[in-house]
Amino acid sequence: MAAAPQAGVAGLRRAASMMCLGPRRPPLRELSAPARLYHKKVVDHYENPRNVGSLDKKSKNVGTGLVGAPACGDVMKLQIQVDEKGKIVDARFKTFGCGSAIASSSLATEWVKGKTVEEALTIKNTDIAKELCLPPVKLHCSMLAEDAIKAALADYKLKQSTPEKEEAKEEEEKK
Repeated sequence: MAAAPQAGVAGLRRAASMMCLGPRRPPLRELSAPARLYHKKVVDHYENPRNVGSLDKKSKNVGTGLVGAPACGDVMKLQIQVDEKGKIVDARFKTFGCGSAIASSSLATEWVKGKTVEEALTIKNTDIAKELCLPPVKLHCSMLAEDAIKAALADYKLKQSTPEKEEAKEEEEKK
């Protein structure tokens, strides 16, 4: 007689769990409703991000840009490596954020590679958003990517101008 109430309690728990938590979630490979809302290009860059990692930020030929969006909590670090001729030969990123932020930074690293420093400055957030088919609510992710590129380029340029300033100071001190 005691077994019947326990089975009833277990059944109630299962029913309550189903009401509160909903049905079991599909495996990761099946796209959930939010993932279906992303364009396939965003999903591709999110699931197979290109150029993830870091470069030596102390290196003179590496520029680092670190930007964030306080409204959503996305943080993006993008680094570029430039050769002697001014061409970007490598780019890396690390991003803490949504799928659109990761996709935007992944695409940005692909686009800056092979460009000169000046050519990389022409990459605009609207181009990134258009390529990834970002909805208006996710445009801030492409803006972060553009800001990260500009910040990395500015850091690189600052590192290039530093020795010249030091040499000028030394020459003035000798006079």
